[in-house]
Amino acid sequence: MLQSKLFGKTLREAPRGEVSNNAILLSRAGYIDKLMAGAYSYLPLGYKVLAKIQQIVREEMEAIGGQEIYMPALQPKELWQETGRWEVLKEIMFQFKGRGDKEFGLATTHEEVIVDIVRKRLTSYRDLPLHLFQIQDKFRNEPRAKSGLLRGREFSMKDLYSFHASQKDLEDYYQKAIPAYQKIFKRCGLQSIVTEASGGVFTKEFSHEFQAPTPYGEDEIITCELCDFSQNTEICKLKEGDKCPKCGGKVKLTKSIEVGNIFKLGCKYSADMGLTYADESGKKQEVIMGCYGIGPSRVMGSVVEVHHDDKGIVWPKNLTPYHVHLLQISDKRKKDAEKIYQDLIKQNIAVLYDDREESAGVKLNDADLIGINLQLIVGDKTKDKIEYRTRSGKDRGIIKMDEVVKAVEKIYH
Repeated sequence: MLQSKLFGKTLREAPRGEVSNNAILLSRAGYIDKLMAGAYSYLPLGYKVLAKIQQIVREEMEAIGGQEIYMPALQPKELWQETGRWEVLKEIMFQFKGRGDKEFGLATTHEEVIVDIVRKRLTSYRDLPLHLFQIQDKFRNEPRAKSGLLRGREFSMKDLYSFHASQKDLEDYYQKAIPAYQKIFKRCGLQSIVTEASGGVFTKEFSHEFQAPTPYGEDEIITCELCDFSQNTEICKLKEGDKCPKCGGKVKLTKSIEVGNIFKLGCKYSADMGLTYADESGKKQEVIMGCYGIGPSRVMGSVVEVHHDDKGIVWPKNLTPYHVHLLQISDKRKKDAEKIYQDLIKQNIAVLYDDREESAGVKLNDADLIGINLQLIVGDKTKDKIEYRTRSGKDRGIIKMDEVVKAVEKIYH
């Protein structure tokens, strides 16, 4: 991709009203455009990153038996009345009237819809267990939409629902979901702490959140210095310095961002909506459910909160929008830069080539702001060679022209 043709220019200043690191940097670097508080458009660079996160999520959900579907965001009031949640969620759900005064809501979540789908098709215990997921936009009338992609009124969400004939089968699958989630966050460059939390409006049982520690986080969790004990401060009665009830070690207060959560729903929605199956003796039983959520857009914002410096974004290599940012900072070496560009394309290496008529300083500053994992710099100082450096600063050096492709492949493989 020629940067001169790339839609979405870098900005010197962040849009007015943005206060979070992710909103400021993603806006300035040309990844997103703010339509209004809590609603963003993804420009070409941003959509590439979001799609990579969604694909990582998709792969790991399929690895634990998930089958992908796609459900409507527009939902009828009658379905939500079956569970009583039309009134319960009225404060955060966008509700309105359509033609003929028929009432609708925009999906804040999809329990009602997925149960309706499954109850039309599930008959026997032989149909269980079942694991269905989707990646789709959610809508919530969020009163505090001031954290960029971390807290939106419209946002990308992966929700997986599992259906079981026994509590043990739910517990077994729940334990499979935990390492699958940890793998997702690791692939996205995030540390994740499995944290006990309230079940909220979904369940009376404890749920588990996956918290990414960062001083820029809006959540607070209590963690142990010696073991894996971790609880959200909303339910934890301990204070920093207290003894851990699990191992006796000291606990500490950690700021973090919630990047995923899982719930044991039990029979709540099955009981409300008549979701049953016939067991081996032909007797009707209520289906036991679990719910597993990750917000890809929230993950994207969280990665920027964790991975940035005073110059801009520092993308982990799995999420970088292009493998290479090729910078031509010498007019004399334009042909060298163009040859490298074509060589990389021939090897299916995604490259953003800064061919703009700008100063070296502007190009280098923009490259750091955009944060592509690997920079290749074609300038006078290296004569007939190329300077390379990773955005994190961990790897850098000088290579020959004919070594460029191998060097890039080595970094990514």
